[in-house]
Amino acid sequence: MDWLVQIFADAQQRLFESVVQPLLFHAGMANLLEDGYAATGWLLVGLLQIAVMLVVIVPLQRWKPVEPVTDRQAIRVDMLYTLIHRLGLFRLALFFTLDPLWDELMGRLHVWGLPVFHLDNLWPGVTDNAWISLILYLLAFDLLGYWIHRGQHHYRWWWKLHALHHSQRQMTVWSDNRNHLLDDVIHDTIVVLAAQIIGVAPGQFVAIVALTQLSESLQHANLRLWFGQLGERLWISPRFHRRHHAVGIGHETMAPVRNKRAHGNNFGVLLPWWDMIFGTANFDLRYDATGVRDQVQPNAQGQLRDYGQGFWSQQWRGILRLLGWA
Repeated sequence: MDWLVQIFADAQQRLFESVVQPLLFHAGMANLLEDGYAATGWLLVGLLQIAVMLVVIVPLQRWKPVEPVTDRQAIRVDMLYTLIHRLGLFRLALFFTLDPLWDELMGRLHVWGLPVFHLDNLWPGVTDNAWISLILYLLAFDLLGYWIHRGQHHYRWWWKLHALHHSQRQMTVWSDNRNHLLDDVIHDTIVVLAAQIIGVAPGQFVAIVALTQLSESLQHANLRLWFGQLGERLWISPRFHRRHHAVGIGHETMAPVRNKRAHGNNFGVLLPWWDMIFGTANFDLRYDATGVRDQVQPNAQGQLRDYGQGFWSQQWRGILRLLGWA
């Protein structure tokens, strides 16, 4: 792993010295050079992800699409979400708003006796290998992601925010980051707290997030692809995740899920194992239309729910849903 880390570190240093550091000096923010260097790492990860999406996944969509593209405006809005998140703009906003609160909270919890340990120290000697350590943390965060996703569908108030993600009826590689910003704040707060508690190294955390985001981009692609009987049970495919987004099937009904309180199926982030263990897996080989039921089925007043067309309208309508005003 050392050579991979070195290549990334060299690229991060060059990007920082040529772009980020001059900008910080120009803005009179030289006191943030250390934080700027860390942010450069996230920026580099995002640029690499977008490059893979454009060079690999977008051509795959054109080669074997599930459905023809009919709503390019909706896709352009999803691209804006992707740029905001993958280029670090969302993290930049958190840095100036919520990061001080997180630091204060963790400081107080440590003072009050919050135990901190490194997950990979539970098996001394075995986890001296960096790859094994990375896999252990990957499994831990993937299990956490599964239960966060279950919560987004189980709790009515949380679903009112998360429904924005499911309202995209033209799913593409750009759809993964189509989330309400408040939903993202809640998700990231849980993940950051978990990372602090289990002691994951910063470099490993960046690698896990980068791998997870890129895999989720592939999962949301407009791509008729599955991994075969065995592969579907090893890693989540576009077919597996599209089932989760299916109107009236994946995230709104419980049948044929074994766990009747699941409120849907196929919640996994990277691995389908948690869905298999907790009875929420659905391996039907089909590609259904995506969206939310109230977008296509009128309510008692004959109305369809409008989730908004642009970025700000989608965010505003999410707040209205949360408050019960929409």
